[in-house]
Amino acid sequence: MRLAIVSDIHGNLTALEAVIADLKRASPDLVVHGGDLAASGNRPAEVVDRIRDLGWPGVVGNTDEMLWAPEQFDRQMKRAAKLRVLLEILFHEFAPATRDLLGDERIQWLRALPGEWRNQDLLLLHASPGDLWQAPMPDCNPQQLLATYSGAGAAIVVYGHIHRPYVRRVPGLLVANSGSAGVTYDGDPRASYLLVEDGNVTIRRVEYDVEAEIKLLASSGYPRAAWLSEIRRRGKYVPPF
Repeated sequence: MRLAIVSDIHGNLTALEAVIADLKRASPDLVVHGGDLAASGNRPAEVVDRIRDLGWPGVVGNTDEMLWAPEQFDRQMKRAAKLRVLLEILFHEFAPATRDLLGDERIQWLRALPGEWRNQDLLLLHASPGDLWQAPMPDCNPQQLLATYSGAGAAIVVYGHIHRPYVRRVPGLLVANSGSAGVTYDGDPRASYLLVEDGNVTIRRVEYDVEAEIKLLASSGYPRAAWLSEIRRRGKYVPPF
């Protein structure tokens, strides 16, 4: 089976449509999403509806979960107090705005998404087993990858969350990150997704009209539009402003 994995769209419909167009050329047998579909972008409802119309199965992400689990704010603050400003933006600005744009029915659909998706020897999850909020970075040591994923019962593990695509082989395991289809952090503003076939994983990059998306974001009234626009333009995370 030729499988595509698209993750972390974050309400960026312009990028999603470019990825969908590229998927038609890549012709996978199945497309699966890795969560974080809605928050941090001005068209979350349109993104969710598009994915539902396409029938993509997938998993829940951390910024999906925060829409119905405000208690996660205190839990994540205890784990990573240095991220206070970001967590406050996510939970106190993005979550309310995104809930208003989505409506209850779409939120319930997101809430019903599973924590993991499996196909033969491949496991897809948003971050780490049992944890939507923390995951290894691309340059971590092999022992961290093994400690996180080797007990998951899969030969190939794919996750999203960190917005930095990579593929690494460690003893007995292939670990890959899909990057982000909507908000990349690796210095390349192009959308990212993965193709998986015959045990091999390939990163695919897709150009989209970043400036057109930024114009829509700027006129939308979504919180922190200027900051989100700068991240999209640079293709990398910048501190909030």
